[in-house]
Amino acid sequence: MDQKEFALIVAGGKGTRMDSTTPKQFMEMDGRPVLFHTLDAFLRYSPTLPIVLVLPVEDVVTWHKLVQQHQYNHRVTIQTGGPTRFQSVKRGLEKIPGEGLVAVHDGVRPLVSSDIIGTSFRLARLHQSAVAAVELKESIRMVAGIPKGSQEKSQAMDRSAFRIIQTPQTFNLELIRKAYQVKEDSQMTDDASVVERTGHAVTLFEGSYDNIKITTAADLIIAEALLKRKG
Repeated sequence: MDQKEFALIVAGGKGTRMDSTTPKQFMEMDGRPVLFHTLDAFLRYSPTLPIVLVLPVEDVVTWHKLVQQHQYNHRVTIQTGGPTRFQSVKRGLEKIPGEGLVAVHDGVRPLVSSDIIGTSFRLARLHQSAVAAVELKESIRMVAGIPKGSQEKSQAMDRSAFRIIQTPQTFNLELIRKAYQVKEDSQMTDDASVVERTGHAVTLFEGSYDNIKITTAADLIIAEALLKRKG
């Protein structure tokens, strides 16, 4: 029996690293809010995909204003988030009924492709988890434990042993609901680390360098250029 698919979009970012009072997800990219582009990416994958959108309570009014302003007609289920990403995802899961698979995705990753979304669901159906990741393109060095400003040598690391983790991170609903019953701590920075804490192995698959997360003004410029290139 095929498992039903859901998307959980977490959009709790602020504009602090953008030097802006506008939350990142509401900044304009090619004339429309970044968040609309993200939602559209999932609706291109499946126009009937149930989507839960988690927003800070103070941003819900802004969301409704933008929906009206841009005449955004796609229906999504709104859930208010908590003070941390962990709590926001946990609250979002409460809005998803029954069993199946859920793709958890950052609201500020607007360029995710239908192929990546589809691959994540297909692999999660087989392995219960599927997390997008890409190889590092630059050399890395470890500086942990070295005092800031110290002249001590850092240590070169083999970059082939590491991956940059992206979203979507897609899971069997029963698995991720159980995982989010653990006690929150600061080392669990994404859904994969929460699930891994329960002892379940996490399956990685090849993401895309285009699937960038918008956190700085430069990211927004790059994302807009990539969008126009694709268009």
